[in-house]
Amino acid sequence: MSEYLFDLQWFAAEDEGRTHDPTETTYRKAREEGRVAKSQDLISALGILLPATALFFLAPGMLNTCTELIRYIFTRVNELDPLNDRVVAGIFIRYFIRLAAPVLVVALVSALFSNFVQVGFFLSTKALVPDFNKVVPKFGKYFQKTFFSPEALFNFGKSLLKMAFIGVAAFLIIWSNREVLANLQTMSLWTSFSFVASLAGRILIICALLLMALSVPDIFFQRWQFKESLKMTREQAKEELKQDEGDPQVRSRLRRRYQELLSRDLSKVPDADVVITNPTHFSVALLYDPDRMDGPTVIAKGEDELAFKIREIAKANDVPVVAHPPLTRAIYDETDIGDMVPVKYWQVMILLLGKFFSAEKKPRMENLRMEA
Repeated sequence: MSEYLFDLQWFAAEDEGRTHDPTETTYRKAREEGRVAKSQDLISALGILLPATALFFLAPGMLNTCTELIRYIFTRVNELDPLNDRVVAGIFIRYFIRLAAPVLVVALVSALFSNFVQVGFFLSTKALVPDFNKVVPKFGKYFQKTFFSPEALFNFGKSLLKMAFIGVAAFLIIWSNREVLANLQTMSLWTSFSFVASLAGRILIICALLLMALSVPDIFFQRWQFKESLKMTREQAKEELKQDEGDPQVRSRLRRRYQELLSRDLSKVPDADVVITNPTHFSVALLYDPDRMDGPTVIAKGEDELAFKIREIAKANDVPVVAHPPLTRAIYDETDIGDMVPVKYWQVMILLLGKFFSAEKKPRMENLRMEA
């Protein structure tokens, strides 16, 4: 942003307490309301450049059409009555369409294209809905924003810069052709007219190119300023998060409930190789299948009453129950059902629980010792 003439912090929203970046929802709502980030300078530059270029190339044909119209009118000046003869109006409209339609089509395409490259395909009708709050304008706020705000100062400086570039470009072009312009009186009317028209067309196209080049930094500035205008306060960000994803407290309760439901699925406890406890408040059932698992996996866990239930099921199905409070609490806190036991606990597990695993699993347990 260092290429701008003004410090962009002047336009920042932090001074107003809006420090949170806008979310995708904020951008979507703004787009639905017809608010998008786009540079009017680029629209204006293309609106001048493309029609001027079209006019430059179509000028000979348009001149022939004008000549044809004038010849037609003057050769029938005694036959036509412009006030009562509708033929005259029809002929004029047809010639006018032939003259204006190409330039108007190019201007329309340039306007659509300049908007499309900035915001994509965009059609919103909310901007057309009457807002009665704007019927009585807030003059104080309007004048402050228009004349006494950093944004107004930036736009004023940008306008001066554009005028300076256009003025210098026009001066250099005219100065380079000063000798020809000084001798126009010695040329024929048609030659003088052609030269002046060509010179004006070149000035127009070159100035349009300069304006388009100046619009490039303005595009980035408008996007940055648009983002700043959509920034939110901490309270607004929380409210939007609630609307998008639900109340965080509700989501937390649902997540705990989901974990409880998973934990209450104790049907896999009889398949466990061992159950470790702390020894009363927590229980974790572990299973190690060398063919399907890279390491011991938690298949059930619980605390208090659920822990007691896991121990009961384990004892009823001859599953070893081993008390080891530090290991039990660590695995309980750091894993969910279906997770593999962290590698950092494998050495302790092998030393403490290796004897409880079946004979066909013990060789793989030794491999785990080496991996750990």
